Amino acid sequence: MPKPIVLIAEELSPATVEALGPDFDIRSVDGTDRSALLAALAEADAILIRSATRMDEEAIAAGRRLTVIARAGVGLDNVDVKAATQAGVMVVNAPTSNIVSAAELAIAHLLALARHLPEAHRSAKAGEWKRSRFTGVELYEKTVGIVGLGRIGTLVAQRLAGFGVELVAYDPYVTPARAQQLGVTMLSLDELMERSDFITIHIPRTPETTGLIGAAEFAKAKQTLRIVNCSRGGIIDEEALHDALASGRIAGAALDVFVHEPPTGSPLLELDTIQLTPHLGASTDEAQEKAGVSVARSVRLALGGELVPDAVNVAGGVIDEVVRPGIPLMEKLGQIFSALAEGSLVSVDVEVHGEIASLDVSVLKLAALKGIFSRITSEQVSYVNAPLLAEQRGVTVRLLTDPASEDYRNVLTIRGALSDGTRLSVSGTLTGPKQIEKIVEINGHDIEVPIAEHLIVMLYRDRPGIVALYGKEFGEADINIAGMQIARQRAGGQALSVLTVDSPVPEELLETVKTAIDAQMMKEIDLVLD
Repeated sequence: MPKPIVLIAEELSPATVEALGPDFDIRSVDGTDRSALLAALAEADAILIRSATRMDEEAIAAGRRLTVIARAGVGLDNVDVKAATQAGVMVVNAPTSNIVSAAELAIAHLLALARHLPEAHRSAKAGEWKRSRFTGVELYEKTVGIVGLGRIGTLVAQRLAGFGVELVAYDPYVTPARAQQLGVTMLSLDELMERSDFITIHIPRTPETTGLIGAAEFAKAKQTLRIVNCSRGGIIDEEALHDALASGRIAGAALDVFVHEPPTGSPLLELDTIQLTPHLGASTDEAQEKAGVSVARSVRLALGGELVPDAVNVAGGVIDEVVRPGIPLMEKLGQIFSALAEGSLVSVDVEVHGEIASLDVSVLKLAALKGIFSRITSEQVSYVNAPLLAEQRGVTVRLLTDPASEDYRNVLTIRGALSDGTRLSVSGTLTGPKQIEKIVEINGHDIEVPIAEHLIVMLYRDRPGIVALYGKEFGEADINIAGMQIARQRAGGQALSVLTVDSPVPEELLETVKTAIDAQMMKEIDLVLD
């Protein structure tokens, strides 16, 4: 029998080839040479890439025998995961390969900011000896704020503990018990901005976190604040950061990531109080080797027909065809649940009611966790690693099944307890021959709204004229309401309104509407739809 062909499209470490072993016909191609790549893909069973090779729909179609695309790194911007999934091609990456390197880079930036190392280096190289000009500060006994206590944020906290600093953090999804284990005090973002001498950011870029730290946050900061972002570009508002540095509102900043990379023409480049690196978070020999070895092992598993821990688009196990349509629905319910949760999660019950409860529905628990954590972690979340993310955060997870369902053939529910004692629930179902995905319950309010890309959820006191108020505000802002339903448990009591809209709603408009109707809650939810 001929050996499966594994195509290596970019330079990888010798350890990567060694990890593949002798069972494959290993071939090389220049992944940036498009014609050569497409020709080589015609015979390949697997391809290993880094960031330069573009595996788009055309390339995937050329790889008629492809079983797996393996990206030796974290991001998947150069892989069309949707096209791969549609073609039945597994996509794997190395989600933990660079976490140590990224954590160490953040700490390097903190120390360099504290001691003016880039400026002092340039001065000394120019033949100057201006020691007093570069007087710095110690980290010892300073307050260091960590925004995001995921894997990288946790590593940063563990390493900074040895510097004798006071560690504080902002992360709505980390329980107090977990923070206590790390020796970290949890704060609101405003409190963290007010108290911190240094801040380092380790969260994903999402609609909720884009521009998380802007002019209003810098206005609360100490004038001696030094801030580092080695996470994702855009979490810090770059214009607000420029203004804060240029005016002396804060003392310094370090960026490894930018909204546009490279940041050509950015006014930040003109400042002396900022230090910049060209997205070096994963640029260490160790991270590159770990990534290569990790995906090589995944390729071996995939070509052997086994479960792959780092697969990003494949759930393990045999899935009944009756259960399969519930997977994307449950994942969307997880996104909605996560968006509505206003505190850290303590426990999650994934409930399956109805006819499918007698089948193996364990994949629905994975889908719920994938949806929940896809909004709150910077790591690539898969059906396999989602339970690990829950475990790392101390979240208890149960799968509950019940063959009884009163109103629909099947109902899927995510019910959770938050650290402040509140409970949250979201339910959905599939209706009709076309299996339309619908939300049918939120926090005990019965509704029936088709799931859409843009949702607005409002909670307010039921009274006449409310719909006219928010309808007027959205209409004047040219926001088209595609669908709407209001649920209440009694007249004059609490009312929950769910709107589907055709476009994202600006935060300022949401605040205006919230004030106008005196809403207890006003949330826009932008879903990632497959």
